[in-house]
Order: sequence, then structure tokens, then C-alpha cells
Amino acid sequence: MATLKSPTPRISGSLNSDENRSYQAGDFTGLAKDYSQHRPDYCPSVLNALLGLLEKQAADVDFVDVGAGTGIWSRMVYGKNVKSVTAVEPNDDMRAEGLTDSTGTGVRWLAGCAEQTGLPDACCDWLSMASSFHWPDFNRATKEFYRLLRAGGRFSALWNPRLIEVNPLLVEIEAHLDTLRPNIKRVSSGRSGITETLMEQLWASPYFEDVVYLEGRHVIEMTPERYMGAWRSVNDLRVQLGPEKFEVFLAFIAQRIAGLKVIEATYLTRAWSARRKD
Repeated sequence: MATLKSPTPRISGSLNSDENRSYQAGDFTGLAKDYSQHRPDYCPSVLNALLGLLEKQAADVDFVDVGAGTGIWSRMVYGKNVKSVTAVEPNDDMRAEGLTDSTGTGVRWLAGCAEQTGLPDACCDWLSMASSFHWPDFNRATKEFYRLLRAGGRFSALWNPRLIEVNPLLVEIEAHLDTLRPNIKRVSSGRSGITETLMEQLWASPYFEDVVYLEGRHVIEMTPERYMGAWRSVNDLRVQLGPEKFEVFLAFIAQRIAGLKVIEATYLTRAWSARRKD
């Protein structure tokens, strides 16, 4: 069940891709396939709770997902039979993968970023950034979201970090990072960085009010292939460790999970929802 509780780099556009290129912060070029196939979804109870905060019924809601990646969250919202879903994603590889994965749905895909979506004024009732609000400029992005939202509309920022504390194996794997680079900073973990002050930042914003925090857990039983694929899809570790140490880390994970048929991973969906100021 969901429970109710009381400056970063921008996502880059597409870059030239080759096997030996250096990754840059926020650039997921070359990672889209692993991201699409192996990243987890979000807690269904949190999705239901966020929909319940809206002033309209789902069938009347025009929804925009910014920094949509490959559309994991976009398609979850589409599955709730909202009126429309528009996914905005700056990276060509991620957007192309999202288009493929969304075949047969009504999800519309557009190129754009949080600070400049290219969408018209007052075009949506709900706007979200799922596992991506740590990348844009906060002030420019929230100003853009204010422009896009209709009166009474809501902005939601959410992440789905792993709750490693409930599985000793996952604690051991995460701890190994410190042996490769002490005090490494997980930019997009969803349990650090912008999330530490997001409630205060949204309340202080001239564009939003009625800020609500929700969280919920769900468990995914992953095959070793999917678990490894989820790690391969991360950007922040590749950048901070560098290619050689990142491969050493992947080799350590492969050794630790060798022989396992299933890795049980608990995910904690954390969501902040704020209503547009009139």
C-alpha cells in the first residue's frame, strides 16, 4: 500500500555513439536497450494514489511525461485509461526505444527537454518526471511546467530506488562500490541528491503549492540477466567509475550472483506531487 507522509546537469541530447566512447553525465546514448529491457517499473499503489490527487477523473486527464526515457512510466499511466499521454524525451536512442516499446498504444512521443518541451500553454492536467528530475535546472523546469499545466493541474516527481537493506546480497554488492571509489555519489539513486530537499524546494517555488509526499514498495524477482542488465543501464556509475572500474564492478556482480536463478529486489517508489498555483 502507498503511505501518505507529511544544481544538477541537464539531460543531454543525442551524442555520437561508439563502443569505446566516454559517457557523460545524463547521456544515455547506447544504454537504451538495457534500460528498456531491464529497468523496473513503479509501485502500482503509488500510481493510483497520484491519480487520486487530481481534480479530474482519469478519463479526462491529459498527461505529459517529461524526461520519459523509454516510456516505462508513460505506459503505466497510459494503462490507467487517461485521455492522452505525451512522452517528451531529449535523447534520440531512448526516444527511439520508447517508440518501439509503445507500439500499439496511444502514447505520443516528442523530442524536447524539461526546460524547453516545445508543448503549448495549458496543454495538460498532470505532468511528471520519473527517475529524471535530478537532471534539469530546477527553476527553469518548474517555470516550464507551470506554463504547461492547466489550473488545478499537478506536477509529480518520482523515483524507484532499490531498497537494498532488505536483502544482504544487495547490500554487499552496493558496498563494493566504495572499494572502487570511496564516497561515490549516486546522482540518480532517488534516496539522495535533490530528493533530500525536494519538499522544501517545491514549497518555496512561486509556481506550486499543496506539496504531498507518497511512497510504496513492490518486489520484483529478477533473472540474473535482467539484474545485470539493470546495472549496465546506469549512467552515473559509468561516469564516476570510468569504463575500466565499471567493468570490474560488473564482473564482481556476475561472480556474486553466479548460480542464482532469481534475485529478489525490493523497490521503493518515492513521489512528490505539487499543485499548480492559480
